[in-house]
Amino acid sequence: MSLRGTREVRDNCQIFRLTGLLDAFSEQALRKTLGGKIDEGPKNIILDLSGIDFVDSSGLGALVQLAKKAQTAGGTLQIVSNARVTQTVKLVRLEKFLALQPSVDVAVENIKSS
Repeated sequence: MSLRGTREVRDNCQIFRLTGLLDAFSEQALRKTLGGKIDEGPKNIILDLSGIDFVDSSGLGALVQLAKKAQTAGGTLQIVSNARVTQTVKLVRLEKFLALQPSVDVAVENIKSS
């Protein structure tokens, strides 16, 4: 599989640290796995994509769907980004919808303060 990751539950959020490629080959598994974890709870999700090498339109679509699912469930989706991910998100003008954060710590603080 082109995408690998770990999961950590901390306070009222789940942190997923992903590495590899977020593309047409991995997005379905990502949506299915994280969608199930959102249902289980906690509903606040932090996706650490700082180790992602590549994101395509399928990957962005999965991120949008997961953000909507988290919001519908009463939670949030925050994305810890790297330069490549940020550039791709801004290229398609999704930076206002997808909450990009510089670090996991900042994302955790945003959840605590909301």
